[in-house]
Amino acid sequence: MTEQNFTTSFTVDRTPEEVFAAVTNVRGWWSENIRGKTEKAGDIFNYSFRDIHRCTVKIKTSIPGEKVVWNIMDAYFNFTKDPGEWKGTQVIFDIRPKDGRTELTFTHDGLVPDHECFEVCTAGWTTYVNGSLRDLILTGKGQPNVGEPRNDTERALAEETA
Repeated sequence: MTEQNFTTSFTVDRTPEEVFAAVTNVRGWWSENIRGKTEKAGDIFNYSFRDIHRCTVKIKTSIPGEKVVWNIMDAYFNFTKDPGEWKGTQVIFDIRPKDGRTELTFTHDGLVPDHECFEVCTAGWTTYVNGSLRDLILTGKGQPNVGEPRNDTERALAEETA
């Protein structure tokens, strides 16, 4: 099977610098349960959602107004045969001016349809990137996870582990 990494994008009426600032404010759009720094190359942070999902992320690239790349150093899912499916993958935020606006392209390189977590993870990224991150960029307020499920797949996983 040809690998097809998960990618999504949107365009907003904001500057590349404003989009970059929102991307690096990970607590403002993904989860308030982030430990560590999330802004510069070399920063390491930890994410966790109950005992369902956790990961350690190192920021590989951080170019203001242009690009952010995360390396997933370690990962755990309690609902997959391979609990470390994300380990060694990269999350890429490409930011570029487009027709007087700014386009953000999000790619999770290594999150492919063959992965058991693909459906759950793509639903999650869609919720957090296309919803929460976009809202943070446009309104200054995202809807990060605060310990409660934010979409149907998260609710189903939380019910299974309750």
